[in-house]
Amino acid sequence: MNEFLIGLGLFILALLGTPLFIIIAAIALLAFHSAGIDSSATIIELYRMAKQPVLLAIPLFTFAGYLLAESKTPQRLVNLSRALFGWLPGGLAIVALFSCAIFTAFTGASGVTIIALGGLLYPIMLKEHYPENFSLGLLTSSGNLGLLFPPSLPIILYGLVSQVSIDRLFLAGIIPSILMIVLLSLYSYFFHKKNIRIQAKRVTSAGDIWQATKEAIWEIPLPIIILGGIYGGFFTATEAAAVTAFYVFIIEVFIYRDISIGKDLPHVIRQSMILVGGILVILSAALGLANYLIDAEIPSQILIFLQGYITTKIGFLVILNIFLLVVGAMMDIFSAIMVVAPIIIPIAAKFGVDPVHLGIIFLANLGIGYSTPPVGMNLFIASFRFKQPVLRLYLASVPFLIILLFSLILITYFPDLSLWLVHLWK
Repeated sequence: MNEFLIGLGLFILALLGTPLFIIIAAIALLAFHSAGIDSSATIIELYRMAKQPVLLAIPLFTFAGYLLAESKTPQRLVNLSRALFGWLPGGLAIVALFSCAIFTAFTGASGVTIIALGGLLYPIMLKEHYPENFSLGLLTSSGNLGLLFPPSLPIILYGLVSQVSIDRLFLAGIIPSILMIVLLSLYSYFFHKKNIRIQAKRVTSAGDIWQATKEAIWEIPLPIIILGGIYGGFFTATEAAAVTAFYVFIIEVFIYRDISIGKDLPHVIRQSMILVGGILVILSAALGLANYLIDAEIPSQILIFLQGYITTKIGFLVILNIFLLVVGAMMDIFSAIMVVAPIIIPIAAKFGVDPVHLGIIFLANLGIGYSTPPVGMNLFIASFRFKQPVLRLYLASVPFLIILLFSLILITYFPDLSLWLVHLWK
């Protein structure tokens, strides 16, 4: 009876807006107390993880991402993409997809992308005669596209929790991300050809491309620095984070001068470290709960239950996708990784799912869950940003969500999409 009342109380607190880490920590502490285990057990795993050098990559990449977000990088990125792809039918939509994917990869937060790039691209799309629902659906759904591109924070966090090589996860996410962008680009191309009579403005002068390239010349090398440095053997993922943060700081503060040291830089540092602090607080609470679940052999009990109903790897992956989509719609990606991944990983291993492939399935599901009705987080962020009813965004996002779900099926059941580059790199 007491357990029921405590559970009801925590549920009510969650509905009233109590921060998720408090709920998770409370569950962990109560669970250890009921099992007669000292509450210090909740912090042991965090202490072990804190000693891993790769943890430093999180604040460094976050700082770099916020510098880019607060500068004029979004405008330069859009200008370059328009110069390269704007002449295509549906070119502006393709520009939006590529720009959002790259931007999310560096900020690690799809909501930030909707706020930063959505406000920039939405009026441009309407001006070029894209239907309002199409524009809303595309910008709402594309915020998560960069979550699988390096140096995405969710990939780093998943690697820390799962103890899977972050370098391998970076490689594994590239083709699935490109697949999502290509499928959405094809839909945008044919939608434009069929529904929009006014064709895109063609770029006839190489001067336009050169001007846009020249404006973004210092930001273009960023992916090359990160990927080339890591896979060329020049530095580790943590060192890549330090190089990236230093490089972005120099170009945005001293070369472009978009960020002033006295006025803007303290704000950027404060906002980026608030996100990092939130991640670390959630990490500590979630690892405490994960420790209890593992000590209580919850994954083993779930596996025994599943084996009574599911006997094949395909069947397990179907259930996994449905479950993760629900989790992704109801929890932020950082909390979901830290709470759910430790439970899923040992079960997936019993069904023969490659741990790197599992990571990509996991993150792809959670990213799509952000835009999944009725409670996907990006739907509400977009509703606030574009000042539209959330029900309208439900309908506007459906065609894009269907395409993303189709890409998820391909990613899930064709493991080589994730593992080909990993095996090639070996």
